[in-house]
Amino acid sequence: MATQEDPVKLRVIALSLLLLAAPAHADDVITDLDVLLQNFGWDLDATEITSETVAQGLHVLFGAGGNIAVSIGDDGVLIVDDQFPALQQKIERAIGGLGGGRVDFAINTHWHFDHAEGNLGFGPAGTILIAQSESGEKMATGGLVNLVTARYQQPAYPENARPTVTYDEQMKLHFNGGEIELLHDGPAHTAGDTAVFFRAHNAVHLGDVFNNSGYPFIDADSGGGIDGMISFCKAVLAELRPDAIVIPGHGPVTDDAALRRYIEMLETVRGRVAKLIADGKTLKEAVAAKPTADLDAVYGPESESLGFVNRVYTSLTRDQ
Repeated sequence: MATQEDPVKLRVIALSLLLLAAPAHADDVITDLDVLLQNFGWDLDATEITSETVAQGLHVLFGAGGNIAVSIGDDGVLIVDDQFPALQQKIERAIGGLGGGRVDFAINTHWHFDHAEGNLGFGPAGTILIAQSESGEKMATGGLVNLVTARYQQPAYPENARPTVTYDEQMKLHFNGGEIELLHDGPAHTAGDTAVFFRAHNAVHLGDVFNNSGYPFIDADSGGGIDGMISFCKAVLAELRPDAIVIPGHGPVTDDAALRRYIEMLETVRGRVAKLIADGKTLKEAVAAKPTADLDAVYGPESESLGFVNRVYTSLTRDQ
């Protein structure tokens, strides 16, 4: 499996949230998802769905948007995240090629469009949708996603595309011969993130709390924060056995060692930005100081991220 230390592969993950082209005015609010996807360079018609089998009965699908975990077995099919409705037929064909049928359950790791927009197709088709309660509320009301280089007003989803099952801190499903456990360890990437453990496989899908294609995006305007990212990742790591399978929100499937290095990176940047704040540096000055410079060979360049240093600074000053 690819690891976080594979900089060449990281540079070619075109589906990462690191390549967004800014609109004419970054303060403009985009309300048309097609316009936003054009800024990403995502062509859903041309997108192919590829798959990787990571354990018996457990697979990962890659397309446009967040990685999709797929559990296939005697009880049916459960997926984690569902990308876009325009890709639903391609996703279903890929699942069929892996031996699965209709999608019985879909868990949303959070409410952002590139992970949950597929609810608009799967929900009306009869798939049972599951999410943490904060994310469920965001899907019901909509919300502004501040990507720093662009802002997208994600609309409310209709009732048949919203989770019918929500939870607050923990939830367990007994499915396909093992426990599937959902964990919310507080605000991190957003206010409503879910880590999905496949206990029989020593595997976890972390959504965008763990980005394995560069620096993460922190939705600091919707409750996310750097301290929560660190705490959430540590809580997940503590639940894993050695040599665990770690499925990130974006990028290649990896292992618990890569997650540990990622936590170290988060802590390092958090400490450096906190010092810049303590020294009285403005946001602009903190970004210009390039506190990630020595880490960019693996995770960067930070200048192509969705404002990682900006979001770390913003969350730290917000919480003071």
